[in-house]
Formats: sequence, C-alpha cells, structure tokens
Amino acid sequence: MLSEKNEENKAVLKELYEIITPNKQEMFDRIAAERTNYLTVVLENVFQEHNASAVLRSCDCFGIQELNVIEKDNQYKVQRDIALGAGRWVDLFNFDQGTTPSLDCIRKLKSKGYKIVATTPHTKDVTINNIDLKQPLALVFGTERRGISEEIMQEADEFVKIPMYGFTESFNISVSVAITLNVLRERLQKSNLNWKLSPEEQIELKLQWCRKILNGGQALEDEIRRRLFKKE
Repeated sequence: MLSEKNEENKAVLKELYEIITPNKQEMFDRIAAERTNYLTVVLENVFQEHNASAVLRSCDCFGIQELNVIEKDNQYKVQRDIALGAGRWVDLFNFDQGTTPSLDCIRKLKSKGYKIVATTPHTKDVTINNIDLKQPLALVFGTERRGISEEIMQEADEFVKIPMYGFTESFNISVSVAITLNVLRERLQKSNLNWKLSPEEQIELKLQWCRKILNGGQALEDEIRRRLFKKE
C-alpha cells in the first residue's frame, strides 16, 4: 500500500514539476535530499520575537524540517525580516491547547521515538560534542529568563550543554540553537546513521513545497490526482 501511494505521489510530483521552473525543481531536489527529522527543535514559551524568528531561520539553514513550539504564556510570533521566508519551508507545530501543553508536546515526541534532550548550562551531563546520536533527538530550549520548565526537566531523558569559557553563563537562545544544530549536523554527516529523510518522505515534502509556491496549489494537486487516478 505504501509503495502504491509513493508511486502515485511520484506521478503527481512529475506533473507539478512541469509547472514550476527548472530552478525551483533543482532547489527542491537538492534541499529535500539534505532534510532531516532525526533532530527536531522544541521551543518552550519563548517570548522575544526576534529570537523565535531566528530559531526558525536556523532550522531551515541546518536542514531541520520540524520545529515544535510550546505556548503557555507567550504566543509564538515570526518576524518576517528575520525569518526571511523560512516559515514556508519548515513544518511548525504549535502546542497551545489545554492546561499541559509542555507535557503534550514531550509525550507526543516520545511516542514518535525521540529522546528528549533538555538544553541547560546548569547540569553536569553531556555536551553537544559527545551526546549519543544513536536515537533521534528532540532538543528542548527554554525561555531566556527562566530556562526550561520543571515539567520538562522531569520528563527529559538527558541534559546537554554547550561548552563555554567566559564569565557569562549562557548564550542567547537563538545562538544556542544555531551552535547546537551546527555541531550535531556535522556529527551526523560524519556518522553511518540513517538520519536523512527517506526517498518517500522527500517526495511528500516536495509535493508540500509545490503546493506552497503554486497559486491554488492544493486544488491543482487534487485535480491532477483525479485526472491520473480517478480519485475524488
């Protein structure tokens, strides 16, 4: 069944590629091949808009496809001039419902096989240079003032920190995310782990991107599916 769905998606993508420019085709193929869900980022209650937007931009730059945002007291807002369009290409998941959005997010990620890694300078656990990468990681970053909540500290499987050598005890959150993703991405690239999106996932992602750049993209895809496969 999965193979049948993938063949259908390939056929639909081929049709959509006839519409978009060759330059966009090349970009989608090249970038999707470097995307990963092996690492995902979680932001908890970040209130400074420029930092939140910079994190979204860093996720795109380092090929991280999913960003999870926990909104308990502060709403996540993207500043377009900082994010530079990254919101079009990164999947954003908001957790802002109910009384336990932090736990809802963490438990969902655990159910998907992620190890929950709390980032904090106040522990004596591993650094980003030696954390075990054998399991997919969900990297949780807390607020600039209070750090990660006690809820997540209790749920975390591991704690990780960035080595620092000065008087200041922590980096700005957007800087912390960028440094962490840079180090872990380089380590993954040097590893033998299967950390990139599968060919099937890449096709689905490229379909998603086509829908976003084409006027009436979803309706266009639906029409192609009806024409090719007689699907309503």
